[in-house]
Parts: sequence; C-alpha cells; structure tokens
Amino acid sequence: MKLAIGIALCASVAAAAQDYPNRPVRFVTPTAAGGGSDIHARVLAQKMSENWRQQVVVDNRPGAGSTIGTDIVARATPDGYTLLLIAVGHAINVSLYKKLPYDTLRDFLPVILLTSSPSVLVVSPKIPVASVKELITYAKARPQQLNYGSSGSGNSGHLAMELLKMMTDIDVVHVPYKGTAQAQTALLSGQELQLMFASPASVLPHVKAGRLKALGVSTGKRFPALPELPAIAETVPGYEADFWYGVVAPARTPGKIVGKLNAEFNRILALADVKERLKALGVDPLGGTPAQADKHIRSEIVKWTKVVKQSGASVD
Repeated sequence: MKLAIGIALCASVAAAAQDYPNRPVRFVTPTAAGGGSDIHARVLAQKMSENWRQQVVVDNRPGAGSTIGTDIVARATPDGYTLLLIAVGHAINVSLYKKLPYDTLRDFLPVILLTSSPSVLVVSPKIPVASVKELITYAKARPQQLNYGSSGSGNSGHLAMELLKMMTDIDVVHVPYKGTAQAQTALLSGQELQLMFASPASVLPHVKAGRLKALGVSTGKRFPALPELPAIAETVPGYEADFWYGVVAPARTPGKIVGKLNAEFNRILALADVKERLKALGVDPLGGTPAQADKHIRSEIVKWTKVVKQSGASVD
C-alpha cells in the first residue's frame, strides 16, 4: 500500500513538473518596494510572464531585516509557485540574529545567483591618501582616530569595513546611522566621518565632483562598469565583499522545477535589454547552476559568520 502511494506521489510530482507553470507564480521580496531586490524581481517577473504566459506576481514582504518575507517562503508549499529573491543579507542573517524562524540551509533550495555589484571604498578629500595601500598605512599610524559610517550594525557597509579591518589589522571606529543618506552626509562634511563603503550610484557623482575620493571596489576583481577603480583585493589579496542577489525556492521543490526555473533565469540574464537594464543599475549579471549558487551561499555564510562574531555585530 505504501509503495503504491509513493509511486502515485512520484507520478503526481513528475506531472506537475512537466506542466509547470500552469498558474500564477508568487515572487516574494523580503524588502520594501523600490529597493534592489524589488527591482530585480520585477525585471525577472516581467520576462517570465511574457515567456510562460502566466502571471508572475511580485509580493513585497519587508520587515525584521528581511526575515519576515524569508520565513513566508520557508513555510510555503514546495511546488515552484512561491520563490524568494535573496541578497547577501540572506547569508549574513545566519549569524547576525541569535534565532531565526527558519534554517537558511535546510529550508531552501538555491536556484541561481543573479547579479553582483561592488561597494566603493570612499574617503574624505581631507584625508591625504590616494590608494588603498596608503589608507592602510595612514590608519595603522592612527589607531581609533578615523571613523567610518554605515546605515546600521550588521549591514553590508558595516561588515565590508569590518572584513577589511580583520584582513589588514587597521583600527577604525564604526559610527552607525539610521540610513545611508545620513552617513554619506556626515562623510561629505568631513567632520564626523573620514571613510565608508557605499553603492556606486550614491557616491560616484560626489567623486566626480571632487567631494569624495574613491580608492577601490569591494568585488574580488575590477568591476566592469568601473574599470578605472582597482579592486581592494589587488592590495589585500583575498578581500571580497560583493553585494549579490539570487533566487531560492522552498526545500523539497522538485528538481525538475528547479532546473526549469534555473534555465529560465539564465535565459533572461542573457537578454540584451535585461543586460542594459542591469548595467544601468550598476550590477553585473552572473547566472550559472543551482549547485554553484549553493556553493556560493554556503561560503558566504562561513565568511560573514567570522566577521559578525569578531565585530560583535548584533540586531537582537
């Protein structure tokens, strides 16, 4: 009897995968509308809808550092009709929160890595440095005399600097703000802050105007959209703190459905108009297999767990 039920269930799953998708798909973004996750999800949803002729609905569920929306997907039926747009915070939250309502590795199946973008290390023009190497030397001679800003404890800008501190043994002081805009304003004044990591879109206009100096990008190699800026890794080998996006599905989602989703996302990332849209956003398309996405997420969890523990970052 059990064997018959099992065979029937397998047949049902296979049929569902073959017919997928035959109804609307929900794309959950655990952040507010208008942010990077939301923009990525809407670009993908539009192209998926056009190709599959099924509605793909973007469902914004922000709150609690993205854990609310993430938990919704963790509890969803694993049939491919509820997906989650993740970012680097998905890996950081494993150690940043003392207790999550889900297990980041057990409760999700990676589908694909979508894109990567750098943070730019910028300093006030009042600091007499013109390179990452000069900054490290300058900071080492002045322990705890330089302040760096971020939009809060545990965010990507905070941890990118903490990783740099770990790898170079510099001692700069973290000053958290309520948002990136406030931190950037403080940096521009040159009074409260001397350096920070920020997105290219937010700081490059100030760099071009001479109000800030850009020293390097946080990706492991030079970023295609900013080829003139060296990667920090050219001075600090192994340094990498990129801001990435990806897609995961609930655990136990059938492999054939995950494969179909992966193929569709790779197709979309290769479209000329999508490439142009992503370039305008300052991100670089990645793509690849579910296995590659899984490996990346696991390595990011290991890396950021070390940084969070050493920095003492916490939101609980």
